[in-house]
Amino acid sequence: MRFCRSDFPPDFMFAAATSSYQIEGHAYGGAGPTHWDSFAATPGNIVRSETGAFGCDHYHRYAQDFALMQAAGFDGYRFSTSWARVLPEGRGTPNAEGLDFYDRLVDAMLSHDLRPMATLYHWELPAALADLGGWRHPDIANWFADYTQVIMDRIGDRMFSVAPINEPWCIAWLGHFTGDHAPGLRDIRATARAMHHVLKAHGTAIQTMRAMGMSNLGAVFNFEYVHPGDKSAKTAQAARRYDQAYNHFFLSGVFKGTYPAEVMAGLEPHMPKDWQDDFALIGTPVDWCGLNYYTCRRVVHAEGPWPAWADVPGPLPKTQMGWEIYPEGLCDTLRMVQREYTQDLPLYITENGMAAAHDPQREDAARIAYLDDHLDAARQAMAMGVPLQGYTFWSLLDNYEWALGYEKRFGLIHVDFDSFERTPKASYHALARALSR
Repeated sequence: MRFCRSDFPPDFMFAAATSSYQIEGHAYGGAGPTHWDSFAATPGNIVRSETGAFGCDHYHRYAQDFALMQAAGFDGYRFSTSWARVLPEGRGTPNAEGLDFYDRLVDAMLSHDLRPMATLYHWELPAALADLGGWRHPDIANWFADYTQVIMDRIGDRMFSVAPINEPWCIAWLGHFTGDHAPGLRDIRATARAMHHVLKAHGTAIQTMRAMGMSNLGAVFNFEYVHPGDKSAKTAQAARRYDQAYNHFFLSGVFKGTYPAEVMAGLEPHMPKDWQDDFALIGTPVDWCGLNYYTCRRVVHAEGPWPAWADVPGPLPKTQMGWEIYPEGLCDTLRMVQREYTQDLPLYITENGMAAAHDPQREDAARIAYLDDHLDAARQAMAMGVPLQGYTFWSLLDNYEWALGYEKRFGLIHVDFDSFERTPKASYHALARALSR
């Protein structure tokens, strides 16, 4: 690799990330059903109808995984806790096995010199709450606060950092507007309510943890650099609408107490009653902001109702996901977030990485180049004054990639999903050498 640890400030933090449903094995340990289990059981939703029932068997093999992280020289581990593992019905009596598991998990991180970086929700809603309306329900922020209290009562004393919710856009838009993710709805009213309620839940969880005396609490958003797909005026407008919905809506709610006008032109008639009164809660101060960045998007005008956009393929090299590789967008996005929203607040890259097809020779050259190029982009942003304090690679392990099943491989470590054998890839070894210098 072209970079080494000494190219970054001494306190710059390198980490790797996973999420609970994607790796743990949800069939174990008394976890309750989630809306992803329901979504996967519906024919046509998931590649080969695969589920997270076994994941990477991290539930039983976490010590091995942490030993590999320690050997690579990582400073931290960004993981998520499963609401349905902690509270199988979403509310009510906690699952003792689930709380004990996360207790052991955190202690194992610490014993392997890894700082625990928790996310409370990475997309797997308890099925019992989905039955009540899930993210559309006006009480979900309170349910989420209760879950936050239960899990942080158990492990909060050992956290390096906590973010309530991973990628609110994916939860609200992919789950409720396009139907690509659980719960699989295509309903603009559901989307508007989910987009607002997910931010209320974020704010309520931050307030809950503050009341517990916790600190280093943040917010994590996903970003794509948006290019107009042609030179027409209508496409320029469509690209701006997409940019405002994807990159600005949730940031603006948390840091400015408002939603972009281009987005509200479509969503406002469908928003919950008195939604304007919730910004004091949504904007509860945070200590840092996390950015998940993978790719750019080329957007064109599409005839039809709001939002009247479509995406088109671009010319750049692509990952196994079909995503263009555009590291320049990471630098530009870091600068935009600082300039327009966060100013001096510490920033972290909380996810960045690429899916690549399984390589029997495990040369992994494309992933190594992707890492180098994006870390170069991060350094460029830092040289321009962006207060970036860490980089987190997605993902530690090949895992369950939601609607795409186990086919897309993001991991630094190859997983055989029959035997669960772990084999570090060339990118893992290259990163380990870079972090040792």
